[in-house]
Amino acid sequence: MALFAARLDELPAPIWLALAILGFMLWWPLGLAALVYLVWSGKMDCCGFGFGNWGNNISRETQERWPQPRMSGNQAFDEYRAATLRRLEEEQRDFQEFLHRLRAAKDKAEFDQFMSERRTRSEPQVQA
Repeated sequence: MALFAARLDELPAPIWLALAILGFMLWWPLGLAALVYLVWSGKMDCCGFGFGNWGNNISRETQERWPQPRMSGNQAFDEYRAATLRRLEEEQRDFQEFLHRLRAAKDKAEFDQFMSERRTRSEPQVQA
């Protein structure tokens, strides 16, 4: 039984999708179960849910999205390319940190403005 389940799990996503459609045609709970399995197992990453990828972190996602380039055969060029990619990644991290600080400063300024307006409204105005 375990061998059968392992073989079913190895089926590619298009076959699972066809099984889900066939399941809907035969009996809707069967198709729904196949569709839920597809989304939950991560075989349908195109949906954007990513339920099956709980353990992934940002660096692993980045590595999958930007696979390491193959060696060109020219050692000087490969070193230059690696150094440039490292520099660009560092600049990207710095820029993300800058954006975070900028958003925090904007939020703090808006909060300070709100508090000052609140203080002026709460103080009783003395009429002469």
